[in-house]
Amino acid sequence: MKAEIEVLQPGLFSTIQDLGRFGYQKYGVPQSGVMDRYAMRLCNLILGNPQEASVLEITFQGPQLKFMESATICISGADLSASLNSSPVELNEILKVSAGDILKFGKRRSGFRAYLGIGGGFQSEELMGSQSWYEGLTEDFRLKKGMNLYFQNTGVKDAETYSHLKIDRDYLQATEIGAYPGPEFGELAREQQKSIFGNLFKTDRSSNRMAVQLEEDMENQLKPITTGPVIPGTVQLTPSGKLIVLMKDCQTTGGYPRVLQLSEKGQQILAQKMPGEKISFRKLDY
Repeated sequence: MKAEIEVLQPGLFSTIQDLGRFGYQKYGVPQSGVMDRYAMRLCNLILGNPQEASVLEITFQGPQLKFMESATICISGADLSASLNSSPVELNEILKVSAGDILKFGKRRSGFRAYLGIGGGFQSEELMGSQSWYEGLTEDFRLKKGMNLYFQNTGVKDAETYSHLKIDRDYLQATEIGAYPGPEFGELAREQQKSIFGNLFKTDRSSNRMAVQLEEDMENQLKPITTGPVIPGTVQLTPSGKLIVLMKDCQTTGGYPRVLQLSEKGQQILAQKMPGEKISFRKLDY
C-alpha cells in the first residue's frame, strides 16, 4: 500500500534521484542520478534498502515535509540542520516517523546536498529504467508546494543490529579533487598542464546539476574538437578559457577539448561544494 508525504514547502531545489539511467546516452538522454553516490548508498545501507533505492536529493535549503503514515527514514550527506517536530535529528541514523510528523531543514552547517532516504525507497514513475527526475523527460523535475511524494508503507519495525559503520564526513570539507588527464590534455602546453594541477579555482554561482563552471580564466589556444562523447566528471576547456565540469544532468556529446576527467570521489567532493568555494585538482594516474 502506497503512503504519502505532503510537501508543505519545497525548499530551494529537491528532486527524486536514484543511481541514474544508463544505455540511453546514444539517444541524447542524460544519465542523471544522485550527485553524491556515497551519501546515497550510505543512507540506503543504514536503512537496509537496496543501494539503488531512490532518495530525495536536497540542495542547500531543504523542504518542509508532513508524513501521512509512519515510516523509517535516514538523512546523509550535508548537514542542513534537520529537525523532526522541531527536535534536532542526527545524520546517518535511523529515525522513526509517525503519521502527522513534520520534517524541516534549517541552516546549512556543512556540505551542499543532503539525502533523505526512506524504508523501501521513494515510489515514483520509472522511465528508461530509472526513477530519477529530469526536466523535459519526467513529469516532475523538482519539489513543488502541495505535491505528494509516495513510499511503500511497510510500517516501522524494530530490529537489533550489531553492525558498525565507519562513516567518512571529511570529504564534505575536502578541497582537493582527484582527476585523470582527459583525451585532449596532452595538447595543452606544459605550463598550462602545470597550472591546472597547481592553481586554486572558485566554483561559479551559475553552477547546477548540469555543470559546475570555474571562475578563473586559462589561456586557451586549442581548437574545438569534432563533437565527441562526454560523461559526468568530464572537464571541458571553453574557447573563452573557462573550465566547465560536467555533472550528472550533462549533455552526452560536446565539442570543447576534454582536458580532465574527475574520479568518482572527486565528483562527490565537488557535488558538496557551495558556489564560491575553492577547489584544486590532484593528478591521478590511469
